Amino acid sequence: MLSDAIRIELADELAAAERDRVGIDPLIARHPDIDVIDAYEIQLINIRRKLDNGAKVVGHKVGLSSLAMQQMMGVDEPDYGHLLADMEVFEDVPVEAARYLIPRVEVEVGFILGADLPGEDCTEADVLAATVAYAPSIELIDSRIKDWKIGLADTISDNASSAGFVLGAARVAPKDLDIKAIDAVLTRNGEVIAQGRSDAVLGDPVIAVAWLARKVAGFGVRLKAGDIVLPGSCTRAIDARAGDSFVAEFAGLGSVRLQFK
Repeated sequence: MLSDAIRIELADELAAAERDRVGIDPLIARHPDIDVIDAYEIQLINIRRKLDNGAKVVGHKVGLSSLAMQQMMGVDEPDYGHLLADMEVFEDVPVEAARYLIPRVEVEVGFILGADLPGEDCTEADVLAATVAYAPSIELIDSRIKDWKIGLADTISDNASSAGFVLGAARVAPKDLDIKAIDAVLTRNGEVIAQGRSDAVLGDPVIAVAWLARKVAGFGVRLKAGDIVLPGSCTRAIDARAGDSFVAEFAGLGSVRLQFK
């Protein structure tokens, strides 16, 4: 494990990279002994700093929730990051691509919680009981590590490579939609660029949310009523450029748009 001083130093580097939009070298290349605990502590250093400056946590995101991504990273479980209020972007307001380093988009079925979730003993049944609605969403991901050359500890330290999110207008109760069978199509500038289905996320996105509730409990965090949870992408990540207009269509769940300028 890394010393507290090195954790703070690496958190400083990531914060500067985000602020200045200049990527840094992979953490794991310089500190091959960095582990998952180190990485989450580095993430939390920067989240706590933002909270101290007035930011508000509005939810969490799950990453590495597909088998293919886990195999690529050599891990057997997902990772997570925080969603802050100032990370939310909106369908009717184009986003400046220049705000980010190497932005990409992912298509996700968002969960909106209507009740607090248990911690270490959270089950899938608990998640379904607490979820007030599903919502169409696009996550905007970015890496403060140069050229997306990331290992597991790099992406965890970097808030699981999260940078923003947008929710569409639709809200559908869990009882009205099979969460494991939602087909999703992503277009960029009117051209189909990716397709997938919700069960790409661990076979069932509910599993990802229950995992998240149990995982964050170990860091003293609970998922609460009103939180937004992004459980992982139905499709591969797609590069975003200035001028791009993305629309994600979800069977039975409507659509969501994200534009870049």
